[in-house]
Amino acid sequence: MLVWRRWIFPIFMILLFGAIAASLAKLAFFSSPDQASVVPGGAVSDPVVSVETATIVNELTLTGSIARDTDVSVRSTVTGTVTAVHVADGAVVGSGQALFTVKQLDPVRYTDVVASEAGRISEFGVVASQDISVGTEIAKLTPDRFHVLATVQPVQLYRLLNAPGEGQVTISGGPAPFTCTGLSTQVADDGTTSVRCAVPAEQIVFPGLPAQLDIAVGTAENVLAIPTTAVKGGAGTGVVWLIGADGSPH
Repeated sequence: MLVWRRWIFPIFMILLFGAIAASLAKLAFFSSPDQASVVPGGAVSDPVVSVETATIVNELTLTGSIARDTDVSVRSTVTGTVTAVHVADGAVVGSGQALFTVKQLDPVRYTDVVASEAGRISEFGVVASQDISVGTEIAKLTPDRFHVLATVQPVQLYRLLNAPGEGQVTISGGPAPFTCTGLSTQVADDGTTSVRCAVPAEQIVFPGLPAQLDIAVGTAENVLAIPTTAVKGGAGTGVVWLIGADGSPH
């Protein structure tokens, strides 16, 4: 053990450090002249896009659902005494169907108060022999009318400034796509912005059905098409950046 500590280990360390020193000397003074040197560097090239003519379609696709129109108030159109009640609370009525009959005085005549449109009657409490005045609310009518309601981001309202009065509705798994009319925008009390249009009366739908609303705002044919990154602004007017002769944007 003493021989190892006094002779072998020191000799081994001397040989190891000698090999390391020889390698460093070779790298420093005897490297091959043909060895390629690595030069750090880099270049940034601006993308070049050719301006071409194209047809640009401004179409907005929104996700919404089918909803029933809100209830309407049914009011008496005459003043007098109720002589007969023709429907019960919760009844489904047609447009023009008599709800109750009122006897008017001076001159005496009998007048039917009718439903303004088809729907379901609720909160109906009129009874015979009841005196009633014109304008008195006597019931609520839930109409058989539906609409599509789709939420839209406020900034997208710019794209709807010149929107048509209709849109195309698609219900997944439902009927063929159909056109809804009376397209309008509205803002709820909580600030939510939405687009609404009326479902045709002959179209069979159900409240809560998910629907896709496609609005074709406009089409521009044979116009110069450039990247949106070259334009500042996008609603009605904008600023286009041009590269001058000196290479700077204007």
